[in-house]
Amino acid sequence: MIMNNDLTVGIIGCGYIGKRLARQLLQQHIPVQAYVSSESSQAECHRQAIPCEIINLDETLTSIDVSGQHIIYLAPPPRSGHSDTRITNFLRAIENSLPEKFVLISTTGVYGDCKGEWIDETRPLNPTAERAHRRVDAEQQVQQFCQQHGIPLVILRVSGIYGPGKIPLARIKSGSPIVNQEDSPFTNRIHAVDLVNICEKALLDADITGIYNVTDGHPGTMYEYFTGVATTLNLPPPPAISLKEAQHQLSDGMLSYMAESRRIKNEKLLKDFAFDLKYPKLEDGLNMITEEEN
Repeated sequence: MIMNNDLTVGIIGCGYIGKRLARQLLQQHIPVQAYVSSESSQAECHRQAIPCEIINLDETLTSIDVSGQHIIYLAPPPRSGHSDTRITNFLRAIENSLPEKFVLISTTGVYGDCKGEWIDETRPLNPTAERAHRRVDAEQQVQQFCQQHGIPLVILRVSGIYGPGKIPLARIKSGSPIVNQEDSPFTNRIHAVDLVNICEKALLDADITGIYNVTDGHPGTMYEYFTGVATTLNLPPPPAISLKEAQHQLSDGMLSYMAESRRIKNEKLLKDFAFDLKYPKLEDGLNMITEEEN
């Protein structure tokens, strides 16, 4: 059941996905209130005619009035630690003016390394990277908050996002190496257009609650992703190195991604959301990006 348009959607952390979502909702005459952390982000929202306020999630906040709103929390956690103190501050600030629905953007990283196995939402959480621990903490905080206050909750565990302006062009053009196909872990992706559509339905459909993996259902290796982007954009493929060589040449951040391999199922998402993805395969999404960017 799609809810009527007599509501406001609050977007906490209105970045790459948030702005796309805001524009899509505004085109349907659904009021939006965005919240960002900097004057530059606010100015960019205003340039796109997105109503926007500045909040500092790293500080104790005064009360934020989100009563009656359907909110989607897209703000990233802090850069370090095992706790998401930003979402702690936000939840405290809305305790006296509760939303009607809460959508939290999380990550498939909460499952940790699954050795390339196929997994669904029933897989026990096993975060290994520090950033994944922060996401698990955010999930637990929001689950407790929504249960305490009787607020419908959707948690979207999102895989790697790609789309116009969000592909590793600079890295490919720099000639930085990637791990070869034999040593490359499985990764999972979702196109930005599909993610925005999923976020919209999670916000507006009263029948959708619970936890969902958000991915196109066609995982591939990191090697396939980088070489696929290069081929589609007519760029030379990055040089391939072994995982042993990578230990000395890649950044700690990239190595941490290389340490996890999983293939994510999306059957629950497709069944409950009842629509087909626009870009179910990487090559479809990359071809669209080529058309938009060239």
